[in-house]
Order: sequence, then C-alpha cells, then structure tokens
Amino acid sequence: MSDTAATPDEVVPESEATRLGGLYSWQSLVFIALCATGLLFGLAYVFGWSWGDRRLYEGEYYWVFIGVFTAAAFIALPATRGQRNVPIYDVVAAVLALSVSVYFAAHAWDIVQSGWTNMPFGVVIWLLMLELARRSGGFPFLLVVVVLGLYPLFADYLPGLLMGIPYDFDRMIEAHVFRAEGMMGITTKIVAEIVLGFLVFAGVLIATGAGTFFIDLANAGFGRYRGGPAKVAVVASAFFGSLSGSIFSNIAGTGSLTIPTMKKVGYPPHYAGAIEACASTGGVVMPPVMGAIAFVMAITIGVDYATVMVAAIVPSLLFYFGLLLQVDAYAARMNLHGMPADKLPSARRVLKRGWPFILVLVFLVWGLLYKRWEYYAPWYACVLMIGLSFLNAESRMTPRRLVETLRQIGVLVTQTAAIILPIAFVVSALTITGVTGSVTSGLVSLGGGNIYLVILFGVVACFIMGMAGLAIVAYIFLAVTLAPAIIELGQLNVIAVHFFIIYYAMLSAITPPVGAAAFLAATIAGARPMKTSFTAMRLGIVIYFVPLFFLFQPALVLQGDLTPLLWVLPSIIIGIMLISGGLEAYLLGVGKVAGWLRLPLGLAGFAFSFPGLLTTAIGGISSAILVALVWRDNRRAAAGAPNLGVNS
Repeated sequence: MSDTAATPDEVVPESEATRLGGLYSWQSLVFIALCATGLLFGLAYVFGWSWGDRRLYEGEYYWVFIGVFTAAAFIALPATRGQRNVPIYDVVAAVLALSVSVYFAAHAWDIVQSGWTNMPFGVVIWLLMLELARRSGGFPFLLVVVVLGLYPLFADYLPGLLMGIPYDFDRMIEAHVFRAEGMMGITTKIVAEIVLGFLVFAGVLIATGAGTFFIDLANAGFGRYRGGPAKVAVVASAFFGSLSGSIFSNIAGTGSLTIPTMKKVGYPPHYAGAIEACASTGGVVMPPVMGAIAFVMAITIGVDYATVMVAAIVPSLLFYFGLLLQVDAYAARMNLHGMPADKLPSARRVLKRGWPFILVLVFLVWGLLYKRWEYYAPWYACVLMIGLSFLNAESRMTPRRLVETLRQIGVLVTQTAAIILPIAFVVSALTITGVTGSVTSGLVSLGGGNIYLVILFGVVACFIMGMAGLAIVAYIFLAVTLAPAIIELGQLNVIAVHFFIIYYAMLSAITPPVGAAAFLAATIAGARPMKTSFTAMRLGIVIYFVPLFFLFQPALVLQGDLTPLLWVLPSIIIGIMLISGGLEAYLLGVGKVAGWLRLPLGLAGFAFSFPGLLTTAIGGISSAILVALVWRDNRRAAAGAPNLGVNS
C-alpha cells in the first residue's frame, strides 16, 4: 500500500481542466492519437531520424507540431467554462487547423526558399491561434495578443518611442504566420524543440508517481506544522520544478493534488491556486535543472550550464523562503493547523519507495552538466524512469498506464503550446516594426546617467515583455537590448544583470492582467483567474524586490567576492521576515500586526534588507521600533488590556 497522504477524493479530475472525459472516450482517443503523432515527429526531429535519405526540415516539423497540437487543443480545451462535450464547431476547427498546417508543411521548403505564402489559409491559422489564446489565458490574455499583434497596422500613428514601421494587413499576416519573426521563429522553436522534452519528462514523472512522491516527502517534513498543506505545496513544487523546469507542468503535476488538500483544510480556492502558482513559478529558476531558460541564458552569456545553475541557488532559496513565510503568517493569523501525525507518511518509507526518482534526478544532472545533453537528457531520463517503474508494481507501465501517460503528456504539451504559440504574433509585431529596440533603448535613455532610473525603466520593460506570457522570449529580447545598457552604465556583474531580467520576466507569469500561471492554477482550483492572479502577486511580492539586491550585490548569485554574504544575507533574511509580517499582518515570533503598522513594517523591512550601510542602518532602527510596537500590542492583547488595533 502506498504511503501517499493524498486520497482519491482529493484529486481534481483532469476533466475539470479539460473535457477529454473517460480514458477511452472518442475525444480522448482522438486527442491521444494526435499527441502521439506530434511526439513521434518531435523525436524524429530532435534525434535526426531519417527515412532513407530524407530528414525533416525545420519548417516541416514546426508546421506538423503546430497542426497536431492546435487540433488537440480544440478537442481538449473547452470553449466555455464547464463545457464537457466537444461541439461540432470545435471538431471543424481541429480538422481545419490540422489540414492547413499539413498543407503548409508540404510547402515548407518553398516558404523558406521563395517566400511562398497562402494568405487566406494564413488568416485562418491566425484566427485559430487567437481563439486558443482566449481559451488558454482568458480574455485578458487574448486582449494582449490582439492589441500587440495588430500593432503593425497603426505603428506609425503612435507618438515618440512607440512609433514603428507600419505594415498593411497582408504583410502583417505574412510575417506573423510564415516568417521567422513569427510562428516559424523563436517561440515555436522553444516549445517544439527545447521545452518539449522536459514536458514529456514531466508527464512521465506524473504518471510514475513523482508528484505524489514529492508531496509525500514534503508532508513528512512539513505536514504537521501550521498551514501544513500550503507549506507542502511550496516544498513539493520546488522539488518537482527542480526536475520538470516548467511552470505549467509543475502546476499540473503537483497542483492537482495540493490545491484540493489546501481547500479541504480551509484555504479559499483563489488563495490555494495562488500559492501553487507562486511555488510553481519558482521552479523555473530552481536548480539543478531549471528547464530551457537556463540553457538559453548560458548560450546568451557565453558561460557553461554549471555556472548558471550555481548562480541560481541563493535567489531560488530566497524565493521559497519568502513564500513559506507568507503562507506561515497567513496560517497563524487564520489559525490553520497542520495535519494529524497519523495522517502523515513516514519519511523513511517515502524515501525507500521513491529512490528511483532520486536516481533519475542524479542522472539528469549528470547528463546536463557532464555530458551536455541539453536537448537529449530529458528524453533519456524518460527512458530510465519508465525502466525503473517496472521495479514497483504501483508505478509499472501497464498498457493502460501507458495510454494514461500519453494522455497526461498530451495535456501538458497542449496546454503549454496553447499559451506559447499565440505569443508568436506579439514577438513578430514588436520585431517587424522595430519598436523593441527603440522602446528599450528609449526607456534607458530616459534615465539619463542615473542607474536607479535605468533599472526602474528596465523593470517596466521586463514586465511589459514578460506579460506576453513567456519568460524565455522576454529574456531573449531584453538580454540583447536592456542588459548591455545596464551593464555598461552601472558596471554591474553580467550574470547578476541577466538573472535580474529573468526574474522580473518570470514574475509576469503571476502578475495581472495576464498571469498565465495563476490562470492555470485557478482552473484547477475552481477560482476566478484575476482574483487568483492578484493574490499570487501579493504572495510573491517578496521576490519582486530581491532581484534588485543581487543586481547591486553579485555575491548573492555567487559571483566575485563572497565575503559580503556574511552580512548581506542575514539582513535580507530579516528584511523578508519583516516584509512578510507587514503583508500578512502577522510577524513570526511576535504575533499579529496592527493595521496601521503593516505598511511601515514592510517599508522598514525593505530598507533594512537593501544592500548598503545607510539604508540598512535606517531600516534597522525603524524596524526595531516597529517590532517593539507590535510586541507591545500583542502583550496587551494577551493580557486582555486595550491595544492599538491589532487585527483579529
């Protein structure tokens, strides 16, 4: 019998996020067939398989990938909330997407060599992608894609930095659909080549019980403490993210178990979804794997993967420390207890049962760091994981479980593709109009010679680009435009600057109005997407300012002289504690914080944690006074005396 602390009724059925129904329903079988086809083509392209002397061209593979997974999305993703059946218009959309894409794949060579296009079918693909944007990210996401995607039509009417090269509708569609600036470019490459392997690996992990293993391991360590289910969600998502490297697969892999458990012990649906969204977002930069963004960063900077991985250690630990403090403070204020000891698994038994996952982790790190199998390592890890699964009757790959695994992988890839593929129109619009470089350079120039203003505008640029839904794309653009300017002006560490950009672009996944990660978690939680996104933003507020710290103190990304860590790191930790106390109205070790003290406490914590003697001194003195006031209020409340308005 499994040690899992999760019970079947705690698991959200997949049909609540999709409408695939039973495993052998017609829509499920069609979906699985489409996804299996896409995965076979992905394997053939990544590993260079050939039929005779024939290998897949890049364009051929991209169009097949777009076709099968767009068709799969119209089968799986409901047009309206709660829709369970697949209406005829979605079947038509799926057939149309597949047919047009296969037609384009057949002309892939002509598209590259002679600029071949088919405008009517190009418009069809464009419209289908817009509908996918609506289904995957809701109307806010659709609005971003539409407004920014149509930007070339009116680029010459906008003033100043926003003015760009105008395009008519036909030329815009041509760039969006057929050219490397759009769907044949970086966005499709990322999801179809780099991210695909990690999504498949994540699906295999889920199918073999990795999500349950990490949750059980987290339960064994944290489940008994107050707010235990929320802390379990944070820790489990950190563990799972260290392997999958994907925000969306992280949410799907652990959120389907953690979110129902959090709701069961009293967390509101939007709060439970927000916790999972924040925790899963941190997995993108959680060593040792970190997913595709680590490889892109290593290539861009010109360093090896190990350097990037080591640099991510302290920032990722600070991320999860801040999140754990927030959920602990909320649990303390709302009097949410941990789980009973008899409901928790044994750590020894969990580790004994889960050793294959640890072995696969070691293999994956070895493949990435030593063998440099950036494209191949997740596929090899899948084979190893499936092989090890036969050692355990509970995880053994039976024919039925294999079908379930294919479906799970298909759901992960389809949901990710539905979010990422429409971003191609945004990337294309910003590229062909020439506005990306001008906006970024303009934001920098507005700061003059003041590095702090330049950084402020840089934060704005990161959020604007990251709001499109894909941190990798935002990073690629800003790494070649914003990063050099900040490095040159402030003489700052290269790796620190690039991590600064990654973090702020990544945090856009939980930031309104798009908040793609929060939207996905809201779907699982049965909560309103925007409310979940705003809550996730508040929960992750601590990490919104930490990138500023390692920008000015590269020791935090383990660069240069590490001696400053002796005093900088303790001040940041204390500052995070104070900020969390102000945000959640509860200070660890002291008690509830009065309403009028919350903002001053948060500001004092920020000042205390900011690297610099003067700010630390001012923040330290202010913090000491404020903590004393909080302590006095709680002493009076405990004694039954009137206080200064401590929140109940």
